Amino acid sequence: MTDNVALRLEAVGRHFKEGEGKLTILDGAEVEVRAGEMIALVAPSGAGKSTLLHIAGLLERPDTGEVYVGGEACGSLGDDRRTQMRRRSIGFVYQFHHLLPEFSAIENVMLPQMILGLGRSDAQLRAQELLDYMRIGKRALHRPAELSGGEQQRVAIARAVANSPHVLLADEPTGNLDPTTAGYVFDALTALVRQSGVAALIATHNHELAARMDRSITIEQGRIVPHRFG
Repeated sequence: MTDNVALRLEAVGRHFKEGEGKLTILDGAEVEVRAGEMIALVAPSGAGKSTLLHIAGLLERPDTGEVYVGGEACGSLGDDRRTQMRRRSIGFVYQFHHLLPEFSAIENVMLPQMILGLGRSDAQLRAQELLDYMRIGKRALHRPAELSGGEQQRVAIARAVANSPHVLLADEPTGNLDPTTAGYVFDALTALVRQSGVAALIATHNHELAARMDRSITIEQGRIVPHRFG
């Protein structure tokens, strides 16, 4: 990866038809996220935050521009290769944990690894290490319904990084948590990012948490610009 850049959006444009005209969501949007860096994406509803994350996560294709993940241009990749890239190189954390309710915490973290072909014992070992790192190792055999909101979200974070991705994308990862629990989960997420070297782009409305990241960006008129607090 050039200069340790794990994710790069270059002149990305995204438009939708609106009646006889078009609605421009992104217009030449550009951002770089380096390994081990945490960037806060702070933007009002309707500004294009979700679209930006979907494009960065290869869930949606831009109309113009390019997306580089781990130095690889992804715009012209076929669907199979894009799916493979998402599984290997990109981790996702959402506002709601989306854990599989019928599986234990450790099994939820094992599954992405086994989908990529890792053996059960090796997947279990790594899953336990991640849960221990997130300080919920003792809850490994509990199902999601038996965990608190903060514990569920820490399991979701462990699952997101289980395959050692280049990029971690998070959409309001503490949005459903009370302030104290949100702070604890954010501390755990920060430690994991620093330790693993994953590049993290985190959408949040929480200005206090955003101010603790390396830098903060927003979307104005379809472009990515620095976000100023206050």
